[in-house]
Amino acid sequence: MAKKSKQTFQKREKEKARVLKRKDKEARRLESKALKASNTAVIGDEDPDIAGIRPGPQPLPEQWNYVDDDGADLNGKQ
Repeated sequence: MAKKSKQTFQKREKEKARVLKRKDKEARRLESKALKASNTAVIGDEDPDIAGIRPGPQPLPEQWNYVDDDGADLNGKQ
Protein backbone atom coordinates (compact mmCIF):
# COMPACT_ATOMS: atom_id res chain seq x y z
CA MET A 1 0.00 0.00 0.00
CA ALA A 2 2.92 2.33 0.41
CA LYS A 3 3.55 2.38 -3.35
CA LYS A 4 0.55 4.60 -4.09
CA SER A 5 2.14 7.57 -2.38
CA LYS A 6 5.26 7.25 -4.56
CA GLN A 7 3.22 7.52 -7.75
CA THR A 8 1.32 10.52 -6.41
CA PHE A 9 4.59 12.19 -5.39
CA GLN A 10 6.06 11.62 -8.86
CA LYS A 11 2.93 13.02 -10.48
CA ARG A 12 3.09 16.12 -8.29
CA GLU A 13 6.78 16.62 -9.19
CA LYS A 14 5.90 16.37 -12.90
CA GLU A 15 3.16 18.96 -12.47
CA LYS A 16 5.55 21.33 -10.66
CA ALA A 17 8.14 20.92 -13.43
CA ARG A 18 5.48 21.54 -16.09
CA VAL A 19 4.29 24.75 -14.37
CA LEU A 20 7.86 25.99 -13.94
CA LYS A 21 8.65 25.31 -17.59
CA ARG A 22 5.50 27.17 -18.67
CA LYS A 23 6.47 30.20 -16.55
CA ASP A 24 10.02 30.22 -17.92
CA LYS A 25 8.73 29.98 -21.48
CA GLU A 26 6.30 32.86 -20.93
CA ALA A 27 9.09 34.99 -19.45
CA ARG A 28 11.28 34.29 -22.50
CA ARG A 29 8.41 35.21 -24.82
CA LEU A 30 7.83 38.52 -23.03
CA GLU A 31 11.55 39.31 -23.07
CA SER A 32 11.77 38.51 -26.78
CA LYS A 33 8.69 40.61 -27.51
CA ALA A 34 10.16 43.60 -25.63
CA LEU A 35 13.50 43.20 -27.42
CA LYS A 36 11.84 43.12 -30.84
CA ALA A 37 9.76 46.19 -30.00
CA SER A 38 12.85 48.17 -29.00
CA ASN A 39 14.92 47.15 -32.05
CA THR A 40 12.39 47.88 -34.79
CA ALA A 41 13.20 51.58 -34.97
CA VAL A 42 14.57 52.26 -38.47
CA ILE A 43 16.91 55.21 -38.80
CA GLY A 44 16.01 57.19 -41.89
CA ASP A 45 13.75 56.00 -44.66
CA GLU A 46 15.84 53.04 -45.80
CA ASP A 47 15.90 49.53 -44.36
CA PRO A 48 19.50 48.69 -43.39
CA ASP A 49 19.18 45.16 -44.80
CA ILE A 50 18.57 46.45 -48.32
CA ALA A 51 20.54 49.70 -48.19
CA GLY A 52 22.24 50.50 -51.48
CA ILE A 53 20.30 48.01 -53.57
CA ARG A 54 18.54 49.50 -56.56
CA PRO A 55 15.65 47.96 -58.53
CA GLY A 56 16.54 45.84 -61.53
CA PRO A 57 19.56 43.71 -62.29
CA GLN A 58 22.48 44.18 -59.94
CA PRO A 59 26.06 44.66 -61.17
CA LEU A 60 28.36 41.67 -60.95
CA PRO A 61 30.83 41.59 -58.06
CA GLU A 62 34.41 42.58 -58.92
CA GLN A 63 35.73 39.04 -58.53
CA TRP A 64 33.39 37.93 -61.37
CA ASN A 65 34.87 40.34 -63.95
CA TYR A 66 37.11 37.98 -65.92
CA VAL A 67 39.46 39.02 -68.68
CA ASP A 68 41.01 36.33 -70.90
CA ASP A 69 44.65 36.27 -72.09
CA ASP A 70 44.13 38.47 -75.21
CA GLY A 71 42.35 41.21 -73.24
CA ALA A 72 38.74 40.40 -74.19
CA ASP A 73 36.23 40.64 -71.40
CA LEU A 74 34.45 37.29 -70.97
CA ASN A 75 31.37 38.96 -69.44
CA GLY A 76 30.47 40.69 -72.72
CA LYS A 77 31.62 44.18 -71.72
CA GLN A 78 34.21 46.10 -73.73
